[in-house]
Amino acid sequence: MKKLMLSGMLALSCLMGQAVHAQGKHSFALSKTAFLLDGKPFQMISGEMHPARIPHEYWRHRIQMAKAMGCNTIAAYVFWNYQEPEKGQFDFTTGNHNIAAFIKIAQEEGMWVILRPGPYVCAEWEFGGLPPYLLQTPDIKVRCMDPRYMEAVTRYIEHLAAEVKPLLVTNGGPVIMTQIENEYGSYGNDKNYLYALKDLWLKNGINVPFYTADGPTAYMLEAGSVPGAAIGLDSGGSEADFAAAAKQNPDVPSFSSESYPGWLTHWGEEWQRPGTAGIVKEVKFLMDTKRSFNLYVIHGGTNFGYSAGANSGGKGYQPDVTSYDYDAPINEQGSATPKYEALRQLLASYLPKGKKLPPVPAAIPAISFPAVTLTPFTSVWDHLPEAVHSVQPQPFESYGQDYGFMVYKTSLIGHKSGKLTIRDLHDYATVFLNGKYIGKIDRRLGEKSIDLPKSDVQNPVLEILVEGMGRINFAEAMIDRKGITDRVILNGMTLMNWEVYGLPMTEKYVSALTPSADHATKAGQFFKAAFTLDKTGDTYIDMSAYKKGIVWVNGHNLGRYWEIGPQKRLYCPAPWLKKGVNEIIVFDLHQDVAAAVKGDQDLED
Repeated sequence: MKKLMLSGMLALSCLMGQAVHAQGKHSFALSKTAFLLDGKPFQMISGEMHPARIPHEYWRHRIQMAKAMGCNTIAAYVFWNYQEPEKGQFDFTTGNHNIAAFIKIAQEEGMWVILRPGPYVCAEWEFGGLPPYLLQTPDIKVRCMDPRYMEAVTRYIEHLAAEVKPLLVTNGGPVIMTQIENEYGSYGNDKNYLYALKDLWLKNGINVPFYTADGPTAYMLEAGSVPGAAIGLDSGGSEADFAAAAKQNPDVPSFSSESYPGWLTHWGEEWQRPGTAGIVKEVKFLMDTKRSFNLYVIHGGTNFGYSAGANSGGKGYQPDVTSYDYDAPINEQGSATPKYEALRQLLASYLPKGKKLPPVPAAIPAISFPAVTLTPFTSVWDHLPEAVHSVQPQPFESYGQDYGFMVYKTSLIGHKSGKLTIRDLHDYATVFLNGKYIGKIDRRLGEKSIDLPKSDVQNPVLEILVEGMGRINFAEAMIDRKGITDRVILNGMTLMNWEVYGLPMTEKYVSALTPSADHATKAGQFFKAAFTLDKTGDTYIDMSAYKKGIVWVNGHNLGRYWEIGPQKRLYCPAPWLKKGVNEIIVFDLHQDVAAAVKGDQDLED
């Protein structure tokens, strides 16, 4: 009992982050039942956040918020496709890509770091963090020993390891542990792959302990664990969960690697709001039993741009909303919630007598601005690039495109009306016949077909504008190419000879748009406005007057909006705004008349 009490006191002293402030090298190791910091039992009380989802100007604030809630550790996913946006072109220096800077800030704030580098991460992030260029290889297999996949993985690990090696606890940094893959037992059973990943990290100088993370079921733990690596449980909320880990490997410690304060939300659902009681009960159990744990997530942030992923778990295709608020203790805009206050109070109750948590940092200022009506700007049909001829349509990846939109165009010969079927559409299409909008096809709803009306035109022109939404990021359906992935059929006839126009809609493309009105009544319009601010602050752009599309503010892609909800407002951080005149551009797949937008201080009322 005395030994147990000493262990608890040591863990709680580290709760205040005192050990991190001591400069110089430390050790972090695994015993059979405990995590050992400098040879002494250590309880990780971790809050997870993702650098790519948080404006880098706010990294320190969010880490301070986690510390003030009672955490001593930050867990951070690294998204491979964010760090290597094009094959062989890595970015570890600009803005949110600077992983080393994030880790250094955590250390400056007295926090340890758990690194979750993938290569696969899930995280409701596009393709689970894997780079889409992999899908340019038609028969590639991922998350296994396919040599083409492993060649890319090796390159990624070599580059990332060079960034984080100086920041390991063994080198005087805060990184105490590294994850091998993620929830592999939910996907595959190639143990050689897991061993190869561990060997790659070791070969590249990553010499801190490793861990795996899987659901607390026997088959997942068997397929996903690695000898010598700690066992993470997603989640570990009961003695039975920890007993399952011990049965799988009694020689390493286990911890709750993902305890869930909130949950993710898909388009067309209600907001997922699990409430406070469940996570408070789980954290109390973990604190009472001196188990280490990681809150997934303490702060979610935002799926800016095209980064939101999707699921396919038994309900078809389920794309994620842009907000990654997650009903987390720290909300999307960085403010404390009632859930935060409840967990802070709970964790503070375990502090040694006389110790207090740091004060909660001041909230980031938020602003609103009055409604501004956008004006018609131009049409996507006036800015098509040079066409690529294809006998049959191919997915985005075959044309070297990762994200955005694509137009597939052909003339109808033979059958000229009737049942049009796309095999298979990924993910949302607007269909036009002779320039007239016919309707939409939505993969989310299981739609595959649409009726083409009869036309007086001898050779009717069919155009299909396809939006690629988030790639599936979990389980067996991860190979999720975008666009038209097989062929198009009209009354059983396969349609041939297509002109294909790639529209990745990058920020560069949008900034180069020029005004036009040649197709002002054809669905697929850009709208534009200027709004003036006398001060900056975080705000939410209310898109409830629009239907489906993308928003750019001062050149920054805020992400997707969709009238089906539940999200109607997009988060715009203050660093992306400026005093004086600001520019907003909206691309909408359906809207035919300009409408107003406004700025609000919250995600919703």
